[in-house]
Amino acid sequence: MTAIKERVYTRQIIFAGVLLFFLGLLNGMAIPSFTNPKLGLSAHLSALQHGLVLIVFGLIWNRIQLSDKGLKWCYWLSTYSMYGIWIGLVLGAAWGTISGTPMAGAGFGSTIEKEAVVNFFLNTGAVAIVIAAIQILYGLGQKIKVG
Repeated sequence: MTAIKERVYTRQIIFAGVLLFFLGLLNGMAIPSFTNPKLGLSAHLSALQHGLVLIVFGLIWNRIQLSDKGLKWCYWLSTYSMYGIWIGLVLGAAWGTISGTPMAGAGFGSTIEKEAVVNFFLNTGAVAIVIAAIQILYGLGQKIKVG
């Protein structure tokens, strides 16, 4: 990967992390207004943590030895997963869903369609971060290619 492309990905993933962290702060101010404030708190904490994860990924990005295509996939999977899980939690808190978050959603419930939307974001986000983490572990384990 060229140095310019590498810097672009690094800046983009760090920006995505800082933005998600900021959205998490705003989310925290809205906790009392959610149908399920407990799940709203989960969404708030998730955004803060996931934002920091994206920032860390950006800081180690130049050490990940993957093909250009692999790095592109890793970038999109990482970013989607962190935002997808947060969106799922925010929607779950707003709609009062239970199926994707049975402990935080205890005593709540919503329509089948809303439950499906929340589950989609939570499940696809979870799968995406597992794949991205495998890519990052593999890429960090590779020897640095010189020249």
